[in-house]
Amino acid sequence: MTRSVNFPLLGLAAALFLSTLLVVSGKLTDDLKPNRQEVYGGGKIFDISHRYTPEMPAWESKEGLSDHLRLIASMKNGSFANVSEMKLSVHSGTHVDAPGHFIDEYYDAGFDSDSLDLQTLNGPALLVDVPRDKNITAEVMESLHIPRGVRRVLFRTSNTDKRLMFKKEFDSSFSGFMTDGAKWLVENTDIKLVGLDYLSFAAFDESPATHKVILRGRDIIPVEALKLDGVEAGMYSLHCLPLRLVGAEGAPTRCILIK
Repeated sequence: MTRSVNFPLLGLAAALFLSTLLVVSGKLTDDLKPNRQEVYGGGKIFDISHRYTPEMPAWESKEGLSDHLRLIASMKNGSFANVSEMKLSVHSGTHVDAPGHFIDEYYDAGFDSDSLDLQTLNGPALLVDVPRDKNITAEVMESLHIPRGVRRVLFRTSNTDKRLMFKKEFDSSFSGFMTDGAKWLVENTDIKLVGLDYLSFAAFDESPATHKVILRGRDIIPVEALKLDGVEAGMYSLHCLPLRLVGAEGAPTRCILIK
């Protein structure tokens, strides 16, 4: 006996199956979109480190970081895992300077990124706005009225307004510390962490003298190329964790602010 087929019901079942498949497929597609954020917890946590991309500026380069990352093993080519290799200066992107960066005797003695004090790199921090289109001189430092007892200060300059860290070509006109400003900081404040919003905290024409002023005492840590757009000035909890690169005079670091 041949059983009759109810074609309308069959069509309905097929339609339901296809719609379910599309919903599931759509959900999978949505799930496979990376959730990249700058601010977390409804404005409580700010990521103030830059993403490493080929377009990120590099010191005195017109080409940016370029091909800093490559896939040396690919699953598409038969490998059992994807494996990437990174090649770049330790002073690329958001990074810290160790005392050996500009003082050779410190480099030989081993004052590297692994020797930096995590207690200095983590704790209460003040984000201040520097008068725009100015380098940080002794006069500017005095005008900021940073209270004694403040140990970590992030200086937001016109570099942020100009979005210099988002431009591939290096810009030597960036704002930074002048030597007299660095001396004023060392002699008149309790600051032990100096943060700035471009690849160097020292103005281009003032380095290496300005670096030596800050690094000579081995107790002040520069954190450079911070991403400070979209964050209000004020007090935060700062957390910076540099890579432990033994023998390296600097290291990339992830930095966040917690409100």
